[in-house]
Amino acid sequence: MIITYHNIEFFKVQFGDIVIAFNPISKDSKFKGPRFGADIAIITANSVDLNGVESVSSKNKEPFVISGPGEYEIKGIFIRGVFYNTQYKGKSRINTVYSLTLDGIKIGFLGALDSIELGENAKSVLGDVEVLFTPIGGDGVLNASDAHKLATKLGAKIIIPMHYGDVGEKDALKKFLKEGGEENVKPVDKLTIKKKDLEGRDGEIIVLNSEV
Repeated sequence: MIITYHNIEFFKVQFGDIVIAFNPISKDSKFKGPRFGADIAIITANSVDLNGVESVSSKNKEPFVISGPGEYEIKGIFIRGVFYNTQYKGKSRINTVYSLTLDGIKIGFLGALDSIELGENAKSVLGDVEVLFTPIGGDGVLNASDAHKLATKLGAKIIIPMHYGDVGEKDALKKFLKEGGEENVKPVDKLTIKKKDLEGRDGEIIVLNSEV
């Protein structure tokens, strides 16, 4: 599994020939992201920063779009989603928290979550999560401190921060790394990982460079 980051909450996750796009950035957003064809597009909230399905559609590949709570099975991948209300950009929105398993690795994607309090449905969806994508920037999503508390509570082996920099509070990444005691973490261009690579990891923070 190969993971690359493309600004805000836009990630490309590739497993074999399957490409999954999380929260692609719309052409109507002031933020920019790349274009590529995806097999599956997973959208957590209805915002131009997060719902750019057109950015991951191509002549040769039109994605199956998941944009709300429920249970889905596409190309042998089982995906579950539960919703929360969030206040992203000062507007009440529905944000869906997702989990899925790729190559035996359970992934959790929090989207624009703004509360550390999870209900029983979300706990069941995120139980035993191994790789967790969490917003850290505050201002409508989790701040650095709450994001780390939640990731630790969930027992994630690897934590991937998102939604910071120009779109969040100043120094959010620095604060998040300090919370995790990993101030010296160096960003990497991509994360290539297999199930066996998770052995012995416990709350390790991996920062991905944003490729626009």
